[in-house]
Amino acid sequence: MKIQQHDGSIVEIEKNSKEAFEVLNHSTSHLLAEAIQELYPDALFGFGPAIDEGFYYDIDFKEPITEDDLVKIEKKMHELSSKDERIVREVLPKEEALKRFASNPYKVELIKDIDEDITIFTQGKFTDLCRGPHLLTTGQIKYFKLLNLAGAYWRGDSKNKMLVRIYGTSWFTAADLEKHLQDLEERKKRDHRVLGRQLGLFMLSEYGPGFPFWLPNGMTMLEELKKYWREVHTRYGYQFINTPIILSRELWETSGHWDHYQENMYTTKIDDRDFAIKPMNCPGSILVYKNQLHSYKDLPLRYAELGLVHRHEASGALNGLFRVRSFTQDDAHTYVREDQIEDEIVSILKLYDEIYNVFGLDYRIELSTRPEEGYIGDINIWNRSEAILADVCQRSGKEFKINPGDGAFYGPKLDFKLKDSMGRTWQCGTVQLDMNLPGRFDCFYIDKDGEKKTPIMIHRACLGSIERFTGMIIENYAGAFPTWLAPVQVMLLPVNNEFHLEYTDELYRLMQSKGIRVEKDDANEKLGYRLRNTQVRKIPYTIVIGDNERDNKTVTYRKHGQKDQITVPVDEFLEIVRKEVESKAR
Repeated sequence: MKIQQHDGSIVEIEKNSKEAFEVLNHSTSHLLAEAIQELYPDALFGFGPAIDEGFYYDIDFKEPITEDDLVKIEKKMHELSSKDERIVREVLPKEEALKRFASNPYKVELIKDIDEDITIFTQGKFTDLCRGPHLLTTGQIKYFKLLNLAGAYWRGDSKNKMLVRIYGTSWFTAADLEKHLQDLEERKKRDHRVLGRQLGLFMLSEYGPGFPFWLPNGMTMLEELKKYWREVHTRYGYQFINTPIILSRELWETSGHWDHYQENMYTTKIDDRDFAIKPMNCPGSILVYKNQLHSYKDLPLRYAELGLVHRHEASGALNGLFRVRSFTQDDAHTYVREDQIEDEIVSILKLYDEIYNVFGLDYRIELSTRPEEGYIGDINIWNRSEAILADVCQRSGKEFKINPGDGAFYGPKLDFKLKDSMGRTWQCGTVQLDMNLPGRFDCFYIDKDGEKKTPIMIHRACLGSIERFTGMIIENYAGAFPTWLAPVQVMLLPVNNEFHLEYTDELYRLMQSKGIRVEKDDANEKLGYRLRNTQVRKIPYTIVIGDNERDNKTVTYRKHGQKDQITVPVDEFLEIVRKEVESKAR
């Protein structure tokens, strides 16, 4: 298919490519805006980009609209698409563009930030400020759906006006659109906020927006996850530390966070001194490193911490466990000599592979490079750090793409984008190479020649935010967790308490003694009702105990999601569960 690029050239691209999907959705966002201009002439337009699975447009409506209005807007979009209008590119001097968009303060603000000629695209009676690229005509936009409304601050700043964000999705075929809409319906069933309530995993409260409460079942799962995390890190040579949640302003000034990250930090005063609740664990790790003298023989030195951090997020951005204000980072900070950097990152990539494989998660890597402004350190050090990360990926056989300007303020990083069972992508793991912070804190080790030398610091988190990762795997498994992770692994159901409860209690005590998380439901309810309740709770194994089981000292079990009922000796069942737990079977 042909598209028109920012420079006006017409190029051919693969219709099934990611680029083609993005161009289609960006062009559909303009079609949405064109329809709204006809239906709501007083509306003012902000941004209208393509996103991973569709597009959105931020709009300032003079009168409120509801999701019921999306049907009318969508109908107008189809009407305009049928006209097959050409999408025409123009280039304007900045002054002329300011006059052209003088009635729209949002576009004027954007134009003032641009230091070059302005490109615009016009279709029919609608013109938008835009770099492109675009389709050649609106007639190519046929299979789309407007999904929902949301609020969004202009330019993501809570000090600005709240605009209406309309989300939609656009595809090249009716079949692709239908499949995507079916996937969205499936995702609603997997919503971690709904499943979190149903399964008793976590809760949210208006008394603490963005600060999740973990319930008993959720704590069980969380502790199993942390236990596995510690086992893996122990094998890879990490030592475990824990650092304070509140530290003084002076520390954050030295680290650079006070100047570069203060708007996201919670601060307080203690004895007339400024303190901050930590948004990151790294400065605390550095203080641990500085607590004793180190030789070159001690390196690499690996400190791992499940550290609770707090960051001020805009209230409109909060979303279940996916975007919170308080979360646990599975952080580790490794201090290495320069000659150890590549081998250490190779080791980190192997660790990540092992953990992600347990959850059946594929991933892709993005190399995020130096921000254009707000960074610390020498550009030559940044360039060297970026080159090292790229070389390590190539050495490990890992493909990656460049994400320009998205590095941390203290160093470039590798971001790990995980793909779940629904095909969605999540930012979780990261590896950040830091040649700046150790020097700012005067960290050193004694080299083989007896001289002081500054170590290199590698920041890394595999799961990222444990809260976010947990939300992701709740949806990935649709709440039906593998046996090793399930809050309750086995449910015992006596058919009749009068005849079968004694054997049920015997099994209950035996399984508890073997470390199995087991419950029994001996409520005065019909067996069918209790079976359905067990299925709703998505417990991996349900055991029904009747005469045969009691008399033969067996169990009859059914796995969640399966219809077969299997009768085995008790010892055999215990071995089945043990193997599943030890192997972390999915």
